[in-house]
Amino acid sequence: MGERNRARRSARGNRWGLALLGGLLLCGGTVSLAAGLGLFGGPAARAAIADTPDLIGRPEPWTGWVVAALLVILALLALRWLLVQLRTDAVARVVLGDRDAGGRTELDAKAARTAFEDQVRGLPGVRRAHAAVTESPVRPHLRLDITVDEDSDVADVWRRVRAEALRDMRTALELDRLPAVVRLSMAAPPRDRRHRPA
Repeated sequence: MGERNRARRSARGNRWGLALLGGLLLCGGTVSLAAGLGLFGGPAARAAIADTPDLIGRPEPWTGWVVAALLVILALLALRWLLVQLRTDAVARVVLGDRDAGGRTELDAKAARTAFEDQVRGLPGVRRAHAAVTESPVRPHLRLDITVDEDSDVADVWRRVRAEALRDMRTALELDRLPAVVRLSMAAPPRDRRHRPA
């Protein structure tokens, strides 16, 4: 639940940040258009871009420091936004056994994920498999992306993933239930078959 709330906050922050940036760009464009149309007087409309500082007179000595501080704040906000985008909801460890007990045993999520991927890749017709353990170390979820050959029996692959691989993963993590999102995609046919004349 915590990871889901963080994802919601991140999405909300993205929306507000993009709305603020869009508003600033819209204001800047509107002011520039108004100046070009002469709404701020003839000198502003005829001035070259390099000459526009002269329109507001000689700047105060502290103006440069204010501009520099605003640019530093903007750079820090942009860096924070970038770090938020790079953060994933994958968990590093999964808690095993009694989740409510005082002590607890943890399993490396990468080891469980790798074994699960190997099992799925070993199924007939599966070309690639990539899994991720997400959400929470105590109540993990699973995401699985499978690429199957174009001539594979997709229904059989899905049946065996559900009945064998997911069951074994639940057993390994000592879970009664393991919510999972499984995405199946077909591999592209070989190039020589795609260009073979009919």
